[in-house]
Amino acid sequence: MLSLLQNAVAKRATLLDSQTDAVRLIDGSGDGLPGLILETFAGRWLISTPGDQLPPTVRAWVRDMGVTCYWKRLDQHQKESPRHLAGAECLEPFLIRENGVHSEISFQSGYSQGIFLDQRDNRAEVRRLMGPGKRLLNTFAYTGAFSVAAAMAGAETTTLDLSQPYLDWAKRNFTHNSLDPAAHHFCKGDTFHWLRRFAKQGRTFHGIVLDPPTFSRDEKGRVFRVEKDFGELAALASDILEPDGWLLCSTNCRNLGLNDFQKQLRNATRPPRQARHSPMPVDFTDEPYLKSVWLK
Repeated sequence: MLSLLQNAVAKRATLLDSQTDAVRLIDGSGDGLPGLILETFAGRWLISTPGDQLPPTVRAWVRDMGVTCYWKRLDQHQKESPRHLAGAECLEPFLIRENGVHSEISFQSGYSQGIFLDQRDNRAEVRRLMGPGKRLLNTFAYTGAFSVAAAMAGAETTTLDLSQPYLDWAKRNFTHNSLDPAAHHFCKGDTFHWLRRFAKQGRTFHGIVLDPPTFSRDEKGRVFRVEKDFGELAALASDILEPDGWLLCSTNCRNLGLNDFQKQLRNATRPPRQARHSPMPVDFTDEPYLKSVWLK
């Protein structure tokens, strides 16, 4: 096991440079280590496993590496903050870099640490597609990483999320990149509500990011399930899209295959749009669970 650990980390070394210091170092079965995920965030490590047991070999290896390391149990029913495992404790938020863009990370924030590394290539593509005079709508925005990417290109952004703490976090991410949050828009509330509201207002966007949770319940108790409701979401979004605009539709739902996902999107959006699926980043070598479809 020790050689597998070392080889996987060495293989990712070329992905780390002055512009990017957050990548997945070990991706489970893709590296011959089923159930073990290791990510680095600016030199601080986060191990994730599906159970309560961490192999002694992994514990010893981490201690010998002399790095700050936390351990997260992957449990959707009992979502806990990562536990300190080795090295110096990391009790305060800190910054990582991804393609030159800063994001605030916290090991004390709960189940999620502030960014999803599997969307790295999609964020780079959003930045490439955006520019001055363009408008981006980022729904289910979490800490606003897609919004920051577009704003770095000069676009005007609207960041939408149900959580005010996450919207505040997103504003800090703007500030971390010398962007003025006051020059952009932040909306709290249900995405379905806001999509209909934007349509009534006549507001349109050149790009819209749809990356909802697999399952959610809004403030009125309405249930959203990706398998059956993503089409409606995409249809509402297409109503406020500029004629030459694009939709990024993304889901990590393992119960929804790529073909069924694309079919749902094609049947929902009018007029019909060209669909292109983008693969996951090269450091994600296990199951390609993330499905990202661009509609243009």
